[in-house]
Amino acid sequence: MTTRYLTLTTAMALIAMSGVAQAENLRETALDLFKPLPSTTPAVKDNPITDAKIALGKALFFDPRMSASGVFSCNSCHNLATGGDDNLETSIGHGWQKGPRNAPTALNSVFNEAQFWDGRAADLAEQAKGPVQAGVEMANTPDNVIATLTSMPQYVEWFGAAFEGEPDPVTFDNFAKAIEAFEATLITPAPFDAWLNGDDGAMSAQQLAGLEQFIDLGCVSCHSGINVGGHGYYPFGLIEKPGADVLPVGDKGRFAVTETADDEYVFRASPLRNIAVTAPYFHSGKVWDLKVAVQIMAESQLGEEISDSSADEIVAFLESLTGEMPVVTYPVLPPETATTPRPSGEVLPQ
Repeated sequence: MTTRYLTLTTAMALIAMSGVAQAENLRETALDLFKPLPSTTPAVKDNPITDAKIALGKALFFDPRMSASGVFSCNSCHNLATGGDDNLETSIGHGWQKGPRNAPTALNSVFNEAQFWDGRAADLAEQAKGPVQAGVEMANTPDNVIATLTSMPQYVEWFGAAFEGEPDPVTFDNFAKAIEAFEATLITPAPFDAWLNGDDGAMSAQQLAGLEQFIDLGCVSCHSGINVGGHGYYPFGLIEKPGADVLPVGDKGRFAVTETADDEYVFRASPLRNIAVTAPYFHSGKVWDLKVAVQIMAESQLGEEISDSSADEIVAFLESLTGEMPVVTYPVLPPETATTPRPSGEVLPQ
């Protein structure tokens, strides 16, 4: 009886040890492919980040007066209360026009290799200038932005503090740098990061099984690194192009930037952090169900038709990438003055 009990105990211990070793092997593999988020705000090239610059950038991010109509702010399309995007198929902008692509999340975007689906902006500062001037978004001009900012003494004071020592701190370049500094703070540590850092209980067995499948299937060939994507450009439909309902024929992706035939229907790999709370999916925003999106990617990019149970496990892993939002208090914005440019352009839908 005692011998049998010892044998069973030994067998159970060996199974447990095997499970621990397997989990450690998975973590070692994962650490080669991914990186946990840092615990502090990352440095940004050519833009030293200070508290004054972050505070200014937050005000600008939330200020709708940076748009010609006075209606749309950065937060309109990158809503920090809803995953850093607007949860719309494509964003609504000036004159209630619909934009051509789904809004990417602003969360953790500082870790992307480039910004926008086609990578046309090298960094967040360059990206911040685009929507302000886009006719279907904020429809403003750099000159009008500066006229608006300089009309408010509080903004002039804030720019002076954020860009101390500069003879003319209120510039469109500094406007963009301040927004970049604020967005660099939008980092969302997730259970996946805790697990990468050694917390065995941070992820469930189903999530770990999904991670293993994510690696084994080859999803990591595009979605790896600190942002689980956000770097590299790949054809959408590497093995089999999805239908026009998912991949509209009129949007040729990176081709619009490079005008190179090889870049037709090529897009930057989407970063997958917080993907479970940023539906709808893809640049077209045509897919609302994350499981369906996973199955489409498996077929079109990897040539794999995965089962419902496999897709459920991968979705469970992706849910482990949903992170904790930093506390962002809504800023009190400077008041207008008699010289502040008034809202202009079509505001109401026709």
